[in-house]
Amino acid sequence: QVQLVESGGGSVQAGGSLRLSCAGFQGTFSSYSMAWFRQSPGKEREGVAGIEVYGPTTYADSVKGRFTISRDNAKNTLYLQLNSLKPEDTAMYYCAAARGYILNRVRLSRNEYNYWGQGTQVTVSS
Repeated sequence: QVQLVESGGGSVQAGGSLRLSCAGFQGTFSSYSMAWFRQSPGKEREGVAGIEVYGPTTYADSVKGRFTISRDNAKNTLYLQLNSLKPEDTAMYYCAAARGYILNRVRLSRNEYNYWGQGTQVTVSS
């Protein structure tokens, strides 16, 4: 069973950091591709970072060098470290899962994922 629960969101000033977690996974976590998406009011949900079972990662250009996705397969937990936050990073952040491998070119496509969490809010003030 795949149930995803995000945590770690909050309000920070520009330049600050947060660490998001996604847990609650019951199943073979290590068999799933995982990703973080975000959505702000009036905008489409966009892929932020994705990670494969054995580590390959993909990042949106807007977060490269600032965000880091990681996973702990022993703890069935996905993480997203957010550094150097900007006001434009303000959004609801969602974790997502899909069984099996996802090609790099579509790793940040929402259509590839069929399990979603409820989201955690990140607000960055200037």
